[in-house]
Amino acid sequence: MAEDDAALRSVLDRGLRESGYTVDAVADGAAALHYLRSYEYAAAVLDWRMPKLSGLEVVQALRLAGTHTPVLMLTARDTTSDRVTGLDAGADDYLVKPFEFAELQARLRALLRRPDAAIPPVLACGPLTVNLATREVTVDGRQVDLTTTEFGILELLLRRVPNVVERRTIAQQIWPEEADALGSNTIGVHVTRLRSKLAEGGGLIETVRGVGYRMTQG
Repeated sequence: MAEDDAALRSVLDRGLRESGYTVDAVADGAAALHYLRSYEYAAAVLDWRMPKLSGLEVVQALRLAGTHTPVLMLTARDTTSDRVTGLDAGADDYLVKPFEFAELQARLRALLRRPDAAIPPVLACGPLTVNLATREVTVDGRQVDLTTTEFGILELLLRRVPNVVERRTIAQQIWPEEADALGSNTIGVHVTRLRSKLAEGGGLIETVRGVGYRMTQG
């Protein structure tokens, strides 16, 4: 999610996380393009007017590179010609400011239901599979019940395979207050519980001492 207005970015970031999404939130178009080129996302929410690169330029760069991540464009531009410009550039939907958060959620759900969405509904690593649509987790066919926090950590690690995910990144992504998670053993406790639930058939989580965690093939 990319939005240069700090207050709106904070509101959207918190609201999406509380709704169960894993979110990377940035303040300019160059950062948004870097993240979208580096990682796979189920969808992107981009403001039209941003520093360094506009949302329109980010979408155009993605489409030229053959990236089909669904994009919801946020903007104060509300004329028909503006909508046509955004959609022709490669945006999938268009939401005019000011808007209700509930409408943004509904539009995101609609984008994620599309059959040609960029991210497959199932993430896998060794014997571990995670269905993002149903939130079902299985290891060698055995269903694993996870808490919302555990599922969020697992999804984040799977989206970053084979990279190491730093503890700070996990804190920023999963907890409303980053300092609360970093200043205690909270992350370690949750990862230990998650690792225990996944351990029977593999799909293990490896601790990289002093840095963070990454998924292994089990």
